Amino acid sequence: MKLRLTLDERNYTEDMPLYERYNVRAVIWRDGRLAMQRSRLGEYKFPGGGVDEGEGWREALIREIREETGLLVLPESILELGEILEKREDLFCKGQRYVCHSLFYACDVAEETVPTSPTASEVQQGFELAWAAPETIFRENERFLDRRWIARDTAFLKLLLEDIDQGHYPQKAAVRPL
Repeated sequence: MKLRLTLDERNYTEDMPLYERYNVRAVIWRDGRLAMQRSRLGEYKFPGGGVDEGEGWREALIREIREETGLLVLPESILELGEILEKREDLFCKGQRYVCHSLFYACDVAEETVPTSPTASEVQQGFELAWAAPETIFRENERFLDRRWIARDTAFLKLLLEDIDQGHYPQKAAVRPL
């Protein structure tokens, strides 16, 4: 997958023990709006999450989207969009280097939905599916850019819209009306 952006806090050393994580994120358009996870505070993030041990990226994407949003990804529609790489000292384990690969995929979803099964953290923060226009996401996320995941997803949305404006968005992916 093409590396689109590296967010490197440079607050670690290469000799620190490494914790490496892979996440998948979905970009789903409908009527010019994106399927996003919105917290009760109003922040938006792309739906998705971690790849489990022994799980493929496609399977993780399908599972995470179903669990978080109740949307059913159409497997044949999945297209790679790019990766954001994050590097920093681990927030939860000082003295450990954290490297996170966030892999973004465009996909379409079925009309039907299923019940969600959010994590305890997602319930606590009140994350729910919301369909939002990019302008709304940018405006609301401005208040939360100190949260690393919001900064990451907002940066990816900016790259995505630049791709669309330049005609570089995958031809088969559902694109918002320009």
